[in-house]
Amino acid sequence: MTHSLTFDAVSESRPGPKWLARWRRSWPSYQAWFIASGGDNGPDRAACEAALRKYMPELVPVHAALVRLSGGSDRAARFLSTWCPPRYLGGCSLACAVSKDDIRLVRNYDLSPELNEGLLLRSEWCGRPVMGMVEFLWGLSDGINAAGLSIVLAYGGRQAVGRGFGITTILRYVLETCDTVDEALRVLQRVPSHMPYNIILADAQGGAASVEIYAGGGAKVQPRLIATNHQNDGSAPDRGAFTHTYQRADHLAGMLSTVADPATLVGNFKKAPLKQERYAEGFGTLFTAEYEPKQARMTLHWDGDIWRQSLARFEEGQKLITYGAPHAAQGGHIHDIDWVQIGMDYAAGRHPDWVQIGMDYAAGKQPDWRRFIPGWVDVA
Repeated sequence: MTHSLTFDAVSESRPGPKWLARWRRSWPSYQAWFIASGGDNGPDRAACEAALRKYMPELVPVHAALVRLSGGSDRAARFLSTWCPPRYLGGCSLACAVSKDDIRLVRNYDLSPELNEGLLLRSEWCGRPVMGMVEFLWGLSDGINAAGLSIVLAYGGRQAVGRGFGITTILRYVLETCDTVDEALRVLQRVPSHMPYNIILADAQGGAASVEIYAGGGAKVQPRLIATNHQNDGSAPDRGAFTHTYQRADHLAGMLSTVADPATLVGNFKKAPLKQERYAEGFGTLFTAEYEPKQARMTLHWDGDIWRQSLARFEEGQKLITYGAPHAAQGGHIHDIDWVQIGMDYAAGRHPDWVQIGMDYAAGKQPDWRRFIPGWVDVA
C-alpha cells in the first residue's frame, strides 16, 4: 500500500488569487474539522480579533485581508485567527548544528500524508520576504525570512490546552517581525500558545536556541539544540511509546555531538530511527526540511528527490511524492475519515467519540478510525 502527497511551491507577495484558490480547495475539510472538533464553541469573532490586536498587531491587516478573500464569515475569521482553536496532534524531530562558518537547521515532518497541506509559500505580507511550509492556510510549521532567521517546530507531546494561539500563526508572526534569535525569543515568551510545542531557531549571525513552549503561555530555553515530542518539565508525553520520542531524542543527542560539518546533519534525518515509515498509522516522515540561515535558503528532501529554494530565486512548481507503507496497521486509518460527512453528522447531533480517540492515542494505540465515524458499520 502506498500513499502520496502533492507539494506546491507558490509565490504571492500579498494575499490574492493564489491564496484564494488554496482556500477554496481546503476550506470545506477545515470547516468540517473545525465544527466537528467544537470550534464553534470557542471565542467569538470580536474576542479573536481583539487577541490578535493585543498580541500580534502587525498581523491584523493580513488577517483582515484573508478574511475578506475568504468571504468574510464569522467562522472563517475565527478559524483564521487561530485564537483558542481545537486540539490537534503531530510529531517531528528537530536539530541544529553550528560551526564557525556554517549553521544548519533540520526538521523531519512526521504525520499522515492526508493531513498536510503540501504548500511551500513565498510571501511578503508584512513587507519582508518569508517562505515556509504552510499550516492552517496561512500559518507556518517551519520557515525562513530575508534576514536569515529560521524556525522549526515539533509537537510538545501532550494535549494540554490553555488560552493562546495556534502555534503556526505564532511562527508566522516571528518570521514576519523578527531578524534574530534574541528578538524571536522575546516574542515566544510574550505570545501565548494554546498547546505545548518544542521549537528551534537559528539566525544568519550563528545564533541558535531550542525552546519549550507551554500551553497558555511561557517559554523556556533548553540546553541542547535538539527536540522531539516530549518536554523536560517533568510531564509525560501522551504517545511516548508510539512516537519513540525518547529514543529519537537520544539518537539526536549522540548524533549532534559527532557532527563536525553542519552540512552533513541532514543525512542523519533520512534514515532510521529519525525517519518514520508508518504512513498508514498516521506517523510517517512526509519531508525533511533543511534551512541555511546564512544564505536565506532551504531544501526539501524526500527519498531520491530534493527541492532547493531561496528567497532571492524562488521557483514555483509542483512535485508528487509517493510514500510506501511497509508497516501498515490493520483496520481503518485516519485517511478513511470523511471530514465533510463528519461535519454534517455533527450538525445533526451525531458526534464522533473524540474523547476515546484521545484516550487511545494517550495509551499509544492506533485506533480503527472508522469506528469513530457516526453511522459507520463494519461489513467486513
